Amino acid sequence: MPKMKSNSAAKKRFRMNKNGKIKRSCQNMGHIMTKKSSKRKMRLRGGSYVSKADAPKIANAIKD
Repeated sequence: MPKMKSNSAAKKRFRMNKNGKIKRSCQNMGHIMTKKSSKRKMRLRGGSYVSKADAPKIANAIKD
């Protein structure tokens, strides 16, 4: 049986830190930035962590 492939799209979007938490970037930063306030854009620049409920699925997808 062949090896299971990891999800390449997930590998590009998520990073696992040394404690096992999965970090992600915030949404709404793709385009149409002119109507968003500077305060909002600054807040969205930082990342956040994936919820505990979704973490196992994502960890399985980004596994090498």
